[in-house]
Amino acid sequence: MRTTRMIIAGLAVCGAVTAMAQERARLPAECRQEIVRLCGTDRGQLRNCMAEKRDELSASCRQSLRERVQANRGDAQREARQSLRQGAQEIAYGSDPLQKLDFHPVSTERPAPLVLFVHGGGWQRGDKRNATGEFKAPHYNGQGYHFASINYRLVPDATVEQQAADVAAALAKLLAEADRLKIDRSRVVLMGHSAGAHLVALVGTDPQYLRGAGLSYRDVKGVIPLDGAAYDVPAQMDENARLMGDTYKQAFGTGPARQKALSPTHHAAAPNAPAFLILHVQRRDGTAQSKGLGEALRKGGTDATVQGFEGRGLQGHAEINRRLGDPDYPATPVVDAWLKKLFGG
Repeated sequence: MRTTRMIIAGLAVCGAVTAMAQERARLPAECRQEIVRLCGTDRGQLRNCMAEKRDELSASCRQSLRERVQANRGDAQREARQSLRQGAQEIAYGSDPLQKLDFHPVSTERPAPLVLFVHGGGWQRGDKRNATGEFKAPHYNGQGYHFASINYRLVPDATVEQQAADVAAALAKLLAEADRLKIDRSRVVLMGHSAGAHLVALVGTDPQYLRGAGLSYRDVKGVIPLDGAAYDVPAQMDENARLMGDTYKQAFGTGPARQKALSPTHHAAAPNAPAFLILHVQRRDGTAQSKGLGEALRKGGTDATVQGFEGRGLQGHAEINRRLGDPDYPATPVVDAWLKKLFGG
């Protein structure tokens, strides 16, 4: 993580040296001079150079970089909180206290696409205010899209089946108010991370959940699961029983029939949502499950792209969620290009 953040800070430094960065990103002159001597001013080469040679910088320069990263992170968090206070609308989509969503509208005169996000947390934890990541709402608004992040009822007070129904119900509530909210009903994407990735994939492959909310796959243009690892529940319970066995048992039970019924991979034959972009980091189970879901979807005739990114273990798993929407995170332009193509804009 430190390496990645230092590289990001280094990119800002180079911009300052070449008069392309904002004033607040400037570092002490001595540190900027060190970086120029070490890596030059070619922005295209700076990322790799900083990754390889950062330890050759003086201790004071490395400390300045760390302080600048912390300051920038604080600025981004404050901006995200301010954006939430000023622009987001909290909307209830059911009677339970957890059946609420935050809707971040883009300023538009015409109906705009919607990206609806479902947080993770092992089906037992998580909240739309602290598990969505600070970059998504402002980034997707900046792309011209509405953004919404939902809460849903949690295990053990609710079942996974009820959680998937909550995802569908939240979408139905937004689409019922599409005229007021200026949502383009024909351009909607579901996105989720971890357990949320499983839930959006389940809603995108098992039509009963949308049907129960009065919707169909005509109401969902695509699905973006982020580093899920429970698309084939029976296989995952065997693979990761030592670390996550209790969590999976509480969510999915021990009955093979129910486990299979809650497995998107086992619902991958048509009908499905029209397109999937399945992203993962370098976790063995997440990689295998993502590739398995993509293969099953393609075999069933559904457009499915699977792409992996750097990042290992739980740190990488958290990073893909926390940093998606950050222009310097590699998955961000991949998702942007996919959405642009899907939405036709």
